[in-house]
Amino acid sequence: MTMLNADLLLRRTAAVPRGVANATPVYAARALNAEIWDVEGKHYVDFAAGIAVLNTGHCHPKVIAAAEAQLKRYTHTAFQVMAYEPYIELAECLNKLAPFSGPAKTIFVTTGAEAVENAIKIARHHTRRPGVIAFTGAFHGRTTLTMGLTGKVEPYKAGFGPSLPGIYHVPFPVPHHGVTVEDSLKALAYLFKVDIEPAQVAAIIIEPVQGEGGFHPAPPELMHALRDLCDRHGMLLIADEVQAGFGRTGKMFGIEHSGVEPDLISIAKSLAGGFPLSGVIGRASIMDSPLPGTLGGTYGGNPVACAAALAVLDVIAEEKLVDRANAIGARVKEKLQAIQARNDVLPMADIRGPGAMVAFEIVKARGSMEPDADAAKRVTAKALENGLVVLSCGVFGNVIRLLMPLTTPDAVLDEGLRRLEKSLADAV
Repeated sequence: MTMLNADLLLRRTAAVPRGVANATPVYAARALNAEIWDVEGKHYVDFAAGIAVLNTGHCHPKVIAAAEAQLKRYTHTAFQVMAYEPYIELAECLNKLAPFSGPAKTIFVTTGAEAVENAIKIARHHTRRPGVIAFTGAFHGRTTLTMGLTGKVEPYKAGFGPSLPGIYHVPFPVPHHGVTVEDSLKALAYLFKVDIEPAQVAAIIIEPVQGEGGFHPAPPELMHALRDLCDRHGMLLIADEVQAGFGRTGKMFGIEHSGVEPDLISIAKSLAGGFPLSGVIGRASIMDSPLPGTLGGTYGGNPVACAAALAVLDVIAEEKLVDRANAIGARVKEKLQAIQARNDVLPMADIRGPGAMVAFEIVKARGSMEPDADAAKRVTAKALENGLVVLSCGVFGNVIRLLMPLTTPDAVLDEGLRRLEKSLADAV
């Protein structure tokens, strides 16, 4: 008997709280690389990759083999109770990859929000300061602390009461939203004059490329200015690489595009190829600040996830996925520019993003930058009808983001782009 999406939707509505949103009303049955089949047998090209989790694609054979081998050994001991080699080996690998000079150390936890929380904890302990500065449009998680850091009210903060104290926001530079790098730095200087002195700030946290905020890359001049401020005032610079990391931007870490070295890096998503794993990579002297027992969690650094992550790093290197991200990005942008020139599709603007972290805006009229969130919703809905999984994002909800696996074959990539083009026409 074939299961129906509608039946599962009814069961989901009855059993799962509405606070957990679903981008689509369809239910997966199986997936391979950049393709998904739902429970009714319909085929989809996946341009979402589980929100940037599957840079190595669905069910990469090397990742699955590594996880299966670890499953036969042991699934859990709690690293704090009886430690194991996969955790240590993965930390060693990431410490070598860390985009800063000097020795590094890594701790593993489970979710992106946990990674950010631990980065803030470590920064506060190391500096003995309470303040944290984040940016408008940022997304750092949905826990109480990370919700406060997130720079967007709807849907993340509305109705949940005040944020924790010690968190401050400054505008993220997006010129077509009327904010320049100079404006951001002026707001930061003003913050130091009226709200908190630099000597009370533990860290500045920033996404090298904003994710939920609309795939806006942080300008290199901003990153260099933040590094200088942190050096002058004893603050730490935290790069939130949860969505931008592991080859997605055409560099192993997104911050490498700026040439700036961070002090701490939060990682998650594509680290383990679909298995729950996150962490913080940091300068060793900073990471060793907290005392034994102050960091960690029962499931942090699960051995199966660590084994999968080691395989992910091998796949990224062996299949040259960092280079592949740049090739995919160039191919996608070329096609988007051709679509943008058509008169029978929705108005598009500002095709952007490094590597394969590409996005564009749906606007009210050609030549304008007035956002059209309703039209963007029509695009994602039509895309699903046409067999394409694609997500929107942005402060105004009008950005279409493309996050196909970096392992996507050219033929599948081109088919997905054809389906996207049709959807942009169908949504008019």
